[in-house]
Amino acid sequence: MNITVNGRDRQIDDGTTINRLLEELDLGCKYVAVEVNLELIPRANHEKHELAEGDRLEIVTLVGGG
Repeated sequence: MNITVNGRDRQIDDGTTINRLLEELDLGCKYVAVEVNLELIPRANHEKHELAEGDRLEIVTLVGGG
């Protein structure tokens, strides 16, 4: 299945959830915001939100500093 993540095409397996994708991207333990097709998906829904063919994701990580 094809999706777009931060402007780049990516192949994923059918049934892939946001959590699984974040783990594949080594972002599973970081603070992130995920938008799917212009809709912000609450972190509580990442585990059950299955991605679909053609979905467009924007993933933003939070960076601390001072």
